[in-house]
Amino acid sequence: MTELWGTSRVEPGMTKDRTMAIESATPDLKKIVAGAADFLPLLGTDYVELYVGNAKQAAHFYKTAFGFQSLAYAGLETGVKDRTSYVLVQDKIRLVLTTPLTQEHPINDHLRKHGDGVKVIALWVDDARSAFAETTKRGAVPYMEPTVEKDADGEVVKSGIKLYGDTVHIFIERKNYHGTFLPGFRPWKSAYNPPPAGLKYVDHMVANVGWNQMNKWVKFYEEVMGFANVLSFDDKDISTEYSALMSKVMSNGNGRIKFPINEPAEGKKKSQVEEYLDFYNGEGVQHIAIATDDIVKSVRDLMARGVEFLKVPSSYYVGLLDRVGPIDEDLAPLAELGILVDRDDEGYLLQLFTKPVEDRPTMFFEIIQRKGAKSFGKGNFKALFEAIEREQENRGTL
Repeated sequence: MTELWGTSRVEPGMTKDRTMAIESATPDLKKIVAGAADFLPLLGTDYVELYVGNAKQAAHFYKTAFGFQSLAYAGLETGVKDRTSYVLVQDKIRLVLTTPLTQEHPINDHLRKHGDGVKVIALWVDDARSAFAETTKRGAVPYMEPTVEKDADGEVVKSGIKLYGDTVHIFIERKNYHGTFLPGFRPWKSAYNPPPAGLKYVDHMVANVGWNQMNKWVKFYEEVMGFANVLSFDDKDISTEYSALMSKVMSNGNGRIKFPINEPAEGKKKSQVEEYLDFYNGEGVQHIAIATDDIVKSVRDLMARGVEFLKVPSSYYVGLLDRVGPIDEDLAPLAELGILVDRDDEGYLLQLFTKPVEDRPTMFFEIIQRKGAKSFGKGNFKALFEAIEREQENRGTL
């Protein structure tokens, strides 16, 4: 049985055979596999956990607006007395929404400081003890010592390290577990499960870090986790009349895990990264990019469910095909929906960004469809950031 928990497929036996992982990597990434990922094989994104003020209501939002389905639950009814968690699934994406139940719970500190936001980026590994040992000996600050959790369906080994801000990586080893999600959770049965919106897997996740902090975290991913810097954008690539930022894209060796890291750059006015840092009160996950096989269908569906997207001017589409070359899609629905197109040496991509999904202008989502392209839409940066600036101007934060 083939599973997909990231950007490439995982075949039976791959967890024990690095050769297969190398063969599944993209051409550019094959060059870095041997040195980049040997000590920390990552199989994909296991789940993303958000700390939220009201998990029950947030779960309803993600089901209604984004088409997620009920998967698992932990709370008072399962013997957990201090917090509650709802697990949602859509294809290979798992979101965990967690809320504290007591006023003294430390999650309250996270919520007061940041509002709703990503706390845990959980990575699927074959050996969580080894992942912890290899990363901590290279300088990672421990967050969770290797811990075994068990129930009638088997056992899961978890460990964790600290990242930028209050964000953490949890390593999940689940090869000896056959339950719905994790020990301590029970299946969440619900009569309300709106149809999915065609969202497939986490393509990448973007971090916003502080002034002059990008290279620090690039070095962290290189030295502590064996990632490589596969793309870099400076303030000439990502700038408008008013603001700028810089970004570097980190990837593990097999290309299943990609983390672009942004930092602010000097500009006439406040950049989107500065706005995020101000309202999030620190560094954190700026957006989650989710892949689809049919972006027109997915975006049309999401819009009908009430998801709000950034819009670029209609002038963006004048001469678009001259800029990006031939594409399989009809241009009219792309222009109607505001979907952006960009090309690299290996193909093209289509992408669109939601407005922030919280009251604070912090976290948002990207919907992306790759038609061969391995890049991140460099040709769209100016139009995208001008659209973000228009929203900042409306908020009075530009």
